[in-house]
Amino acid sequence: MIYLTRKAEFSASHYYHNPNFTPEENHRIFGKCNNPNGHGHNYTLEVTVKGEVDSRSGFVVDLKQLKETMHFEVLDALDHRFLNKEVPEFRTLIPTTENLAISIWQRLKPKLKTAQLHRVRVYETADLFVDFYGEDSQDSE
Repeated sequence: MIYLTRKAEFSASHYYHNPNFTPEENHRIFGKCNNPNGHGHNYTLEVTVKGEVDSRSGFVVDLKQLKETMHFEVLDALDHRFLNKEVPEFRTLIPTTENLAISIWQRLKPKLKTAQLHRVRVYETADLFVDFYGEDSQDSE
């Protein structure tokens, strides 16, 4: 089994807010990240796929196709967006890095045909990242 990772970067803004919380709870839990004007990050995305090496091409996945899929499904949808207001799933879901990784997984998984999605890693900052291996535990084995 071969694991191949492609990296990309995008910038987006967001804020953390739960409409079911009181203003005091939102401030206590989310602090300055609860500012409705938002704040931004330069995210780094790593998408890891796994599979067998094709004996004819020597590849586990068509690299151009993977890059195009990442651009169309993720970067075009998220780059330079205010996540809470411009990305449909985040109108009702708090755009934490955890939820962002899950959302990216859900965008990519059905589009990958030859290799299997193994991991989505999203860096919010250089020293903070989230790994998501899919909804069921078999994806992480």
